[in-house]
Amino acid sequence: IYEQVKNVIDNDTLIFDFEKDETELHKFILENFTNIWSDNNTNKIKIDKNNFVIIYNKWLENVKPTIQVDSWDLAKKYGIIDGDFYLADLLSDGNKTLKDKLFVLLKSDHYELDRMIDESGFKNFKTTGFSDNQKAHKQFWNRYERPPREEYWDYIVNRRDLLVPQDVRERKGSFFTPRIWVEKSQEYLAKVFGEDWQDEYYIWDCAAGTGNLLTGLTNKYNIWASTLDRQDVDVMKDRIKNGANMLESHVFQFDFLNDVFSKLPQGLQDIINDEEKQKKLVVYINPPYAEAASSGTITGTRSNKTGVSTSHKTHDKYISIIGNAVNELSAHFTTRIYAEIPNAKLAFFSKLAYLNGVNYKKFRDFFRAAFLKGFVVPANTFDNVKGQFPIGFTIWDLNSKGKIETTTCDIVDKTGKVEGEKVFYGNLSKSINDWATKLKTTGDTIGYISFYPPDFQNNNKFSILSKPQQRYCKEIKKDNLSAFCIYYAVRKCIPATWLNDRDQFLYPNDGWKTDTEFQNDCLAYTLFNNNIQSKYGVNHWIPFTEQEVDARDKFESNFMTNFLLNKKPNFGGGVSNPRQLNLFTVMEPQAEYEVMPKRFSPEAQAVFDAGRELWKYYHKQPNCNVNASLYDIREYFQGRNEKGKMNIASADEKYSELIEKLRDKLKILAKKIEAKVYEYEFLLK
Repeated sequence: IYEQVKNVIDNDTLIFDFEKDETELHKFILENFTNIWSDNNTNKIKIDKNNFVIIYNKWLENVKPTIQVDSWDLAKKYGIIDGDFYLADLLSDGNKTLKDKLFVLLKSDHYELDRMIDESGFKNFKTTGFSDNQKAHKQFWNRYERPPREEYWDYIVNRRDLLVPQDVRERKGSFFTPRIWVEKSQEYLAKVFGEDWQDEYYIWDCAAGTGNLLTGLTNKYNIWASTLDRQDVDVMKDRIKNGANMLESHVFQFDFLNDVFSKLPQGLQDIINDEEKQKKLVVYINPPYAEAASSGTITGTRSNKTGVSTSHKTHDKYISIIGNAVNELSAHFTTRIYAEIPNAKLAFFSKLAYLNGVNYKKFRDFFRAAFLKGFVVPANTFDNVKGQFPIGFTIWDLNSKGKIETTTCDIVDKTGKVEGEKVFYGNLSKSINDWATKLKTTGDTIGYISFYPPDFQNNNKFSILSKPQQRYCKEIKKDNLSAFCIYYAVRKCIPATWLNDRDQFLYPNDGWKTDTEFQNDCLAYTLFNNNIQSKYGVNHWIPFTEQEVDARDKFESNFMTNFLLNKKPNFGGGVSNPRQLNLFTVMEPQAEYEVMPKRFSPEAQAVFDAGRELWKYYHKQPNCNVNASLYDIREYFQGRNEKGKMNIASADEKYSELIEKLRDKLKILAKKIEAKVYEYEFLLK
């Protein structure tokens, strides 16, 4: 009998220890056996944001010892902690992790790591399994309902800092603010307020988490720390017992976005309620960065994230004042601080859309404070943040009113070294999308351009396409082709970096209108940098004639070469009123062409030359598609992987040489266009 049911016992039974699991067993019996006639399925123990740390501690005892990691200290050295394995387990269904942007993923019977943890580098320690054939793991997780509700996922991942031993938690604190930036921010505070600022000013971190932002401050009598979660308060008080420089009476639970100030400790109330003392209050915070909008809302595939920013009293009170800025949670903190502690100083970490974002214009009209000093750093220097964008630390005097027009911050590299300055423009003109929407839209459609918000962070989402992507696409026609090529090239010619990620593309001055070389450079750049695919319809984007590339048959469309030659019908034979031809109509016999070819710069001509060699090589292939686009040619030589994505390289050495040459020439042309981007104020330096 045992042999028959062994697999069920190992994999499916729920096992409790009467002594160690007394509380959970009590709850389990209460929920499942109150009504012995119930037909309901067994209710497993639910996991939420209040008990996931408690369950983690049980996981440490039951599951961690069975994971085949030889040295947890070595793993920790490479940035992997046992809590990462717990998160992989917790956020899974059917023993497969559902959230992919984690350091460790559970893949049925083993884990996959996002890095090697072998110091020698000779062995690949990116996967690991279980020493007991996963028995303890299965029995442990049989008790619990996985995954938790999705609304808790980001919260739990963002509180990875709680899933570490206390000694590490004391040293590192919440992962949101790495020690290097805690120290750098306090260095800037001292520059602004003087060496004795800690004795002269009061400090309140109203989004303290576990209090690591306050590490290094010396005057504990002037420090106040509040946080939403009771667990965080307990951690901070435990840290105080282990030597953290704070007062227990100054650490308290407070929901800054909902609670009234009368709930604050009396000492802090006295500071806020006294105008002169309030001037000496520095609200020093690293608030949450969550936004209600995502890329899915932009493209129409998803709705706004629920509960991110609309479930607070601050939202209801200030939405009419700050508009779309209310979608970012950090804006709630800054708005309430500015409105209700108007004489204080504000020093905070945040993303930087509030300084120059199109959706933050109303916020900037409301938030009129004097900028004192600040710096920006790469976002991926923060734990668990992989995005390429800037996070800034800025200091403001709320009592000195001034409109945010230009804000100049120091650029700090990942080592803490200042590399220069970055200007953020709050008084921007209309966006490049306002300019593009005015372009002509008559005539036959030859392609589509996807339309996304006008900043670098959205540039990787838009391209020239053969068919529209759901919505937010504009039709490309003969009469707007040149202008849309300018729009496209301007946004694509400058590589996106962490520093320019939030920079806004603008409505240009009129200089571009008479610069035909610039216009033609943009046209050339776009012709060799698009995602047109012939399988979706006639390819009107072939930049060469059949003779130039030795094509084995006639192209379905010669529209682009006619456009480049600037061919226009000239009807002879005394025809006074020839009918209007569309782009794709076969020319009538009596019609002749007026040819005034477009003039291209040497840099653009070099791109055409490199492209021509690539097309000629492709057309020598035995099974080539005569109407192939550049995308089709790349797909032919590079192929696709098992996930359906185009491979980044090809085994064909000749093709690799030709495509690399084309890319090099495009980079040279892009650099030439870049100078005009700033000259015509599509971007501001």
